[in-house]
Amino acid sequence: MPPDETVRPKNVGLIFFNEKPYHFFPYTQIDVVHFPKGLGSDVFTESIFRGPLHIIIQEALSHIKSNIIEEKIIKHSERPEADRYFNYPFAAIEEILCNAVYRRSYEICEPVEVRILPNQIQISSFPGPDSSISDKAIQEYRFLSRRYRNRRIGEFLKELGMTEGRGTGIPKIIRELEKNGSPKPIFNTDKERTFLVVEIPIHSSFKQETIQETIQETNNIFPKINKLLEACIKEMSRKELMSALNLKNRSNFVKNYLNPAIEQGLIEMTIPDNPNNRNQKYNLTLKWKKLKEDGLINKK
Repeated sequence: MPPDETVRPKNVGLIFFNEKPYHFFPYTQIDVVHFPKGLGSDVFTESIFRGPLHIIIQEALSHIKSNIIEEKIIKHSERPEADRYFNYPFAAIEEILCNAVYRRSYEICEPVEVRILPNQIQISSFPGPDSSISDKAIQEYRFLSRRYRNRRIGEFLKELGMTEGRGTGIPKIIRELEKNGSPKPIFNTDKERTFLVVEIPIHSSFKQETIQETIQETNNIFPKINKLLEACIKEMSRKELMSALNLKNRSNFVKNYLNPAIEQGLIEMTIPDNPNNRNQKYNLTLKWKKLKEDGLINKK
């Protein structure tokens, strides 16, 4: 007779071969949230995918492919070949989502979130990249660290053909976006690397369809966002920013200056997990710095 043993399943087994892994690792799920009219609107749809890890990846990707991905065919009179574009290349979305699930921490009670906005898709996970990767390297898409947070999860996903796990993800994402004629992705994180938000801008031929719907709102909020960006010369608290802008009304500042800048990904919290923390401060984001370098934002 073999000796009695206590059966102790591995964590990776509970995540892949258990119908309810969230009982052991809360928020082992993927949230897909669609804001068709932008973050300022009350109109949105939410789909939450729970279950074995590889299944929820497949289900979330299937949902995105069926409901979000669109193709446009542009014909030309001077040549027989038509141009074909997607609003977002599916292969790039697939790679980013798989990497978010692979590299997140299952000790942090936050889901992987896919946020679909009128002109971009944001995929967020916690925590962010390894601290050994500099801000400059992130902006240049050079994720050279080979320290994998969940190596066993990566091995399972590799066996299923969902990821390579050899540092090939970023080059593949860039390649698929370029092939589609899409802008490059934007990687947002903070100094402490507490989160990572990857933004995938929509293809320009689709953006024209939504710009008329949001131009009036943009015209109204941009001057105020720009003033806030000019005032944020360092890491500053809400009171310091209000003082720099000579504003007295807190609700007016939060509604018309701070929240729009955060929603646009230009200002970030130093303590994002606790927005009301009394030590909360605000910084300019890597996205803002990249836009400034590209000459799309002028800061006096």
